[in-house]
Amino acid sequence: MQDTHGLSTINSQTNPDSNGLPPIILGSTSIFRKQMLEKLHLPFDTDKPEVDETPLQGERPEAMVARLSLAKAQAVAGKHPDALIIGSDQCAVFDNHPIGKPHTFAVAQQQLRQFSGQSITFYTGLVVINGQTGKTYQKMDTTVVHFRELSDNVIDNYLTIEQPLNCAGSFKSEGLGVTLFQRIDSRDPNALIGLPLMDLTDIFYQMGYPLPLKP
Repeated sequence: MQDTHGLSTINSQTNPDSNGLPPIILGSTSIFRKQMLEKLHLPFDTDKPEVDETPLQGERPEAMVARLSLAKAQAVAGKHPDALIIGSDQCAVFDNHPIGKPHTFAVAQQQLRQFSGQSITFYTGLVVINGQTGKTYQKMDTTVVHFRELSDNVIDNYLTIEQPLNCAGSFKSEGLGVTLFQRIDSRDPNALIGLPLMDLTDIFYQMGYPLPLKP
């Protein structure tokens, strides 16, 4: 349930080379992905990937997520050829159909009424391109969210308080949205917020950078 904002490149800390780590660029304008990556205590900058996110005809959601994660990473890698690029994409699916952002209170009500007592699936793709070695690493996380039985009163209270109108699925799992869930099935709970940190840590290990790195 990404809430994406139209940000330009955000200048973060300059990457040190004391650990031999290439400059890190997060290819995303998502505030939540930026906040997630900050948890790993890695210096990084962000840059907006210019990618057409239109689904291909007949494309399955997980295939679209894998394709767009790679496309976003490649788009940013073209501007930062010697950097380590992180790209990610996410799609929520209910009843075999992708779930969009509600944008209005009425649509958000409708979405949450549909989800009451049901489950939705989030596919979160992750791609890391190491420009210094030329290697590309790809991961996919699947998270299933099981909703409680939600009364209209509960739905209206939640939407009034949190206003998740720019979030796919009409909720924010990092906020009050957790009160709507009965349980979450996931190998990496960070993925639901938009960036699978356990998968990302696995990739850093594969590249020879076991996290956390020396301060």
